[in-house]
Amino acid sequence: MKALNKGIRKAEVQLKWDPSPAGQPPTDLDIVAATYTATDPYGDPAYLVHFDSRSPDGTITLNRDSADGKGFGWDEVMTLELDRLGAQYARVVVGVIIQQGSTHRTFAGVLGPGMRIREGYTVLAEGDFGTVTGSTAATIGEFVRDEDGSWDFHSGVQGFEDDPSAFTREMGRMRQA
Repeated sequence: MKALNKGIRKAEVQLKWDPSPAGQPPTDLDIVAATYTATDPYGDPAYLVHFDSRSPDGTITLNRDSADGKGFGWDEVMTLELDRLGAQYARVVVGVIIQQGSTHRTFAGVLGPGMRIREGYTVLAEGDFGTVTGSTAATIGEFVRDEDGSWDFHSGVQGFEDDPSAFTREMGRMRQA
């Protein structure tokens, strides 16, 4: 039956959180996707997609971006069209970064955080950041292309406690362990 499996074709990553209390600096979480080539699947990302960017070929886009968690429903939404992603790419790791402004924040200081990854109506992963409360960033899952070219999803939240630029360099290496 493997030959009939099309794998994951198009996924959506959703992120939400509650706004900061009155008088507090806004809380800003960002979805980040890092793509990795088949020749270096655990090395440096080929490219990153985050706020104010999209993939060079338009297959990974941030559809909704919030800087404060205000609004209804999901505050940030990213679409990954894996079935259109070039054959040279073997992995896409998805993470979440807490922007560090005037206040140092970890997930423990984010009110009502939640994430969901789905394909159509099928939920692939859903949860909060309760296992990584002391972290400033976290990976939340990865998509991996198999030898047949179809994409599989591997769920899991892994915390990271460094600045955002270091996280984007290391986020793909973290999953190898």
